[in-house]
Amino acid sequence: MSITVMYRRDKKGVLHFREAMYDEDSREYMLNQGKVGFMGTGSATAGVDEAAAEKKFAAFAAKSAELGYAEIPAEEQFWVVAQYALKSAEGTERDRYLEYKARTALASYFSWRGLGTVKESEFAPGKLNIFCLVPDVPKAVKGMLVVLRDANLDFTKLGIGSAPVADASAWKRRHPLPAKTPFTLD
Repeated sequence: MSITVMYRRDKKGVLHFREAMYDEDSREYMLNQGKVGFMGTGSATAGVDEAAAEKKFAAFAAKSAELGYAEIPAEEQFWVVAQYALKSAEGTERDRYLEYKARTALASYFSWRGLGTVKESEFAPGKLNIFCLVPDVPKAVKGMLVVLRDANLDFTKLGIGSAPVADASAWKRRHPLPAKTPFTLD
């Protein structure tokens, strides 16, 4: 799937998003827009081949720029990590299922609300880390708590941390609070 997300702040400082997505398998081109953190409004066009999708992406970028939207460079964004404590060092089949379900739930929820993108996941000794690249940490953490609780994904084992992409060593615990231990990836 190809995705382009652009953002702009209005006069009141509220962050808005516009997103274009193309799914090569279903040949569907989708547009979505709204306030970051809230369900956007969207439209979809079926039967779009790759060449037509590229043209639609170019038109989307031009129209978004005209409206004052721009991509936020990765170095100006933040990492928000959903971290699950595992029962074994390597992870079990159940933990791999948890990884799949959590990634899928986060990707869908974040995408429709302009909260960011799920970039990767990894198993560290005794932990599952799911990395999300986001423009707004408080809204992303709030959204993460909502979607993972609603999806019944072992909320009691969940920890959330954040750090600027530009300084990935400055991790801060965001959940649970108050922070009794520092947030670490390993």
